Order: sequence, then structure tokens, then C-alpha cells
Amino acid sequence: MIVLTRIAVVKKDLCKKEKCGYLCMKVCPKNRAGEECITIDSETGYPIIDENICIGCGLCVHKCERAGFNALTIVNLPEKLKETPIHRFGKNQFVLYRLPYPIENQVIGLVGSNGLGKTTALQILAGQLKPNLGKSKPADISELILQFRGTELQNYLEKLQNKEIRVSYKLQRVDKIPEQYSGKVSKLLDKVDERKILSDLIKRFDIERVLDHDIKKISGGELQRVAIAACIAKDADIYYFDEPTSFLDVFQRLEVSKTIREFCKNKSTIIVDHDLATLDFLADKIHILYGVPGVYGIVSSPYSVRAGINTFLDGYIKEDNVRIRPEPITFESSFIESESGIGSLVQFENIQKKLGTFTLLVKKGNLHNGEVLAILGANALGKTTLAKILAGELKPDEGEVKGKVEISYKAQYPKTDFDGTVRQLLSMSCKGFGSTSFKSEIIRPLSLERLLEKNVNKLSGGELQRVAIAICLGKPADVYLLDEPSAFLDVEQRLSVAKMIRNIVEKKECSSTIIDHDLLFLSQIADRAMVFLGEPGKKGQVDNVDSVEDAFNKFLKQVGVTFRKDPQTGRPRANKSDSQIDREQKEKGKYFMS
Repeated sequence: MIVLTRIAVVKKDLCKKEKCGYLCMKVCPKNRAGEECITIDSETGYPIIDENICIGCGLCVHKCERAGFNALTIVNLPEKLKETPIHRFGKNQFVLYRLPYPIENQVIGLVGSNGLGKTTALQILAGQLKPNLGKSKPADISELILQFRGTELQNYLEKLQNKEIRVSYKLQRVDKIPEQYSGKVSKLLDKVDERKILSDLIKRFDIERVLDHDIKKISGGELQRVAIAACIAKDADIYYFDEPTSFLDVFQRLEVSKTIREFCKNKSTIIVDHDLATLDFLADKIHILYGVPGVYGIVSSPYSVRAGINTFLDGYIKEDNVRIRPEPITFESSFIESESGIGSLVQFENIQKKLGTFTLLVKKGNLHNGEVLAILGANALGKTTLAKILAGELKPDEGEVKGKVEISYKAQYPKTDFDGTVRQLLSMSCKGFGSTSFKSEIIRPLSLERLLEKNVNKLSGGELQRVAIAICLGKPADVYLLDEPSAFLDVEQRLSVAKMIRNIVEKKECSSTIIDHDLLFLSQIADRAMVFLGEPGKKGQVDNVDSVEDAFNKFLKQVGVTFRKDPQTGRPRANKSDSQIDREQKEKGKYFMS
């Protein structure tokens, strides 16, 4: 039995052993006393920390940080966690503790920060990753069964071992699908239509028009819907969905949630997602994953959906007596009209733009000084087109944008060919980089300290998104225009970004316009809002700028979903479809109760 009390992680992509000359070894008090606490791997040349000898003094960590590398992390595990790990990715690498429980005829949701092992847990349960129980070699599944003897997982793992259970898995990185499959979309889907429900799924997910397209040439949202359809079409006993709402608008998220509910009925389903509204609407129970991102993750016991999300937001796991963040995540009262917006920076009227067969019409709008304007609506209605017109990247066919202002624009899909470190990119892109204010207003809220020496072309989607946000907000501007900033970010990161944008707008007395699909995120940041209506791919229209409350009610009526304010946390909470409170709010025309 392996029981760890302390975890040391060496991030090899950040370690600059050639530059520092192994400072960690030189400052370690155990090494200086003659013990081999930190040694050098003979094969890779990277430092190895013996967690049994390490006293957790932190001298090596602080020295590495001061040198600007941030390659080391040493943490003490919670005292109550005297358990064998489920999996460890190698010496001085990430450790996962416990697993979530699949339950028949229920949807189980997993919520937690990025880097805590949610995808790892799914891969183990799906039989795609053989756990090693903290050892150097994969363990036999019988060892895992023994560890969960007497729990709900025992029966599931025994069936998995005997190949008596069929699994369908929707992977997290749908952008990797074209690397594994080639040819037309229809060819891929036909291979997996074991339940003979494909025609229904194609109609529900509006993917008929891409069936004859090469899978390498469809958009992220289309690829996501194809992947979900392929997962549901398989005849399985348990369905795993890893972040199914990425790239999808609110309408599509609702349709996906309804379809999972309908077609996975009487099955077991586990879903990982960062959209709390989706988990509210879809899940029956919630597991919280907590720990230190990239170091270790622990799976909590299951909660009811409301209790689970509220416990996650509160930040205290009572059963394990662990506080997972210094302070609870709180929510401001929704829809209190701001006193900002006295000066108008930008005005636009009768904006028209035709792109192929698509037409955009924006009748009237403006951007006020000291406010955040939210833009919401389905995909393919012209939100990004308007953003590019405001940013000067596109010219309208008719109408004009009035107001000579400096606009800093973050594109919908951040991309870069920059070959260098994050520090170099930020230094080159933002004049204020290196200042105390840049560090406090941009670097810390986005948790970029540990990414500064990482090569930009090695960043994950979420890391690249945070860097793109930093570049946008780090430039001097009158208007900060961000297209889908919450994509790839976890719940805590999204709310941190919302708070950061609000602080910058109020401090600099500038304006910000945010396009996003996360209603919780938008509800915490907006002073006013614009709703895009129309027919996706054909026509998009905006009549005017509304109050946030009017805009949300208008939009949610189109979607057919109601929200209410949670009395404990104040967060906007999605009602279950056709529940009593859902019916009552719809009868009153109050789709968003603040």
C-alpha cells in the first residue's frame, strides 16, 4: 500500500537545468547534510525529488521561482488523505485520488478546476487508461477492484474487467478527431450508428449540411456536435462526455442536454463540464474535484446538484475537512443598473453587412464610457462579424461606426505562430509588461506566473486563451473587445476574468464589449446587453441595446430555459426542464429571476 504525505512535482517543460545549474540541489538542506533528497535522473538529466526524504521546507521552490522558472511544486497532502492513489503519471508527476461512481439511470456531473484529473478519471473508468495505484507499472484491474471493495464501483469494475459492459466515450479535445479519422463526416457517423438513431441525432444537432464535408474542414462547433452524435449513436451501457459544451451556443447546449437525457435514459452517464448552467440542467448528482492543479486531484463523495455546486463555490469540503480555496466564490446581485455609461464613446446605426448568403443588420447601438456591454445569441448570427466591424477589421456595406477610439480586440479563436516564451510575447505585445500594475491587474488574476517561461507553441487551449486575454487587456485602449473569453477556462478562471475586466473598466474609465455563451459569466459582468436574433447562417439582426434584465429575458424566452437566483450563493441557477418552478416562471414571462 502506497500512502503519500507529501507530493513534489517537477514540470519538465519549465525546468531550465542548463541555465540554473541545479539550484534546487544546491539549496536543499537535506542535500547539504549529505542525504540524497534531490538527485539527477541519469536518463533525462532532470532533478528528482525523494518525497520520503523531503521535509517540505520550500527552499528549492522559492529559489526556482526567484530564478523565474517556476518548475517546482511541493505540497503537503490533507491529513485525512491516508489512501493509495488511483494513478500517478510518473516520478514527481500528477497524482489522482479516488474515482467518481457511475449510477444507472442517472447523469453524474464532475466539476472542478482544470488540471485536477477529471479527464484522467473518465479515461480510467472507460478502460482507456490503466491505473498504476501510484506504482511504476500499470496495476491489474483486480487490484483496483480490491481497493473499491464494498462500494458501488466494485460491481462496475468487475463488469469492465470481464468485458460485460459497453462504453461510449466523447473525448475532450474534439480538435484531435481529424488526426484519427479522415474522409467525410457521414462516413464516420455511419460506422457508429449501432442504435439506428443517427437520422434523429443529425436533425437535432443541425449537422445535415456538413455530412458531405471532409471532417478536417468543419468548424469546432460542428465537430463537437458530430462527436456527441457519434457517442450517443453507439449502443453502450455507460456514456462519458468530456466537456461537451465547448464551442456550442446556449441553444445547442440545451439541445445536447435534452438529447443526452432522452437517449441515455436507463443508462449510466458521466459528464465533465465548466458550464454550471449545463450541470444544473442536466445532472442528477455532482462530484467535486479539488486539490492543486497539475499536482494532485481528489474526487469528493457525490452530492445533489445544488449542494454540490454550492459546496464547490463555497470552497469547503465538509466531509474531508478541507478548504479548497481561501475565500468562497460570491455573486453580485444580478441586473442592478450601473451608474456608469455617462459618456458615449462609440455609436453605430443601420449597420449592414453581407457575407455570401448571410446578412447582418444592426439597427442601433452604442458603447458607453465605464461600462461592460454583453453580446449574446446563437452561433452564426453575426456576433463576431459585428466585433470585426467595430475593431476595424471589416467595413460595413451600409451604415457607419462613429467615434474615434482605440480598440483592443481579442479574436474568437486565439492563434499565434510566435516561437518564444510567454514572457517574450507579453513583453513584445504590451508596453506596460514588467510594471507593478501589470502584474497585479493582469498576471496574477490570470495565474500566468507559472507560464511565463513556457514556449507559446506548447500552450494548451486554456493557457493560450489566458495569454490572449492578457495581451488584449494589457494594451492601452478606450474599448476592450473580447470574443468568447470564457472558452477553455474553468469556472474559477471565468469568474476571475469577469472580476478583472470589471476592475479594469472602472479603474481606467474605459469600455468593454464581451461576446460569450456562458450566461453566469455574462450576468456577473454586464451593465447592458445586445441580443442577436434571426436565422443562423442566413440572417442576424439586432434592434437595440437593452437593460441586462430585458436582454436576458428576451434571449432565454427564445432558448426556452428559465433561471432563478440561488438563495445560498446568489448565483443564477438553471431550472430543470418542465419542473414546477420552470412552468411558473414561464407563465409569468420571467425567464430570469434576479
